[in-house]
Amino acid sequence: MADEECRRDDAGFAELAEFISHFTDKKTALIKVLYEAQRLFGFLSREVMLFVADKLDVPVAKIYGVVSFYSYFTTTPKGKKQIKCCMGTACFVRGAEKIISRIEEKLNIKRGETTSDLEYSLDSLRCVGACGLAPVVLVNDQVFGKLETPDVDKILAANQG
Repeated sequence: MADEECRRDDAGFAELAEFISHFTDKKTALIKVLYEAQRLFGFLSREVMLFVADKLDVPVAKIYGVVSFYSYFTTTPKGKKQIKCCMGTACFVRGAEKIISRIEEKLNIKRGETTSDLEYSLDSLRCVGACGLAPVVLVNDQVFGKLETPDVDKILAANQG
């Protein structure tokens, strides 16, 4: 979703304004508001951050500082299917690099990128805490473990459309 699309999403901005209105101390609500904004828009565009700054009466620099500090927040559109490959020690030792390379090859994107159709995003994580299932890949909230390179094709086929 481009910034232009965010500007046209008046319903999203109205819903966010309604969410913000429930906070009596708006300056302490920043993280919750940003979380809700990202849920509504999929990412935090410049337009969204300016809107939040205005509604919470905080400097946009503070908002950008929070957004850039926390890895949960993103300023770029993400795909409908967010693929995250664990790169923790157990996963790395058991071949996570080969798994992520296969995903990059199949989707024609690199880590941190999103396909042009906004269907898939690919990222890596430090650890998902499922070392017994290493190597592990998450597709949105679904966990796939004990993966081998050919499993990537099956996972992507099962998550098409």
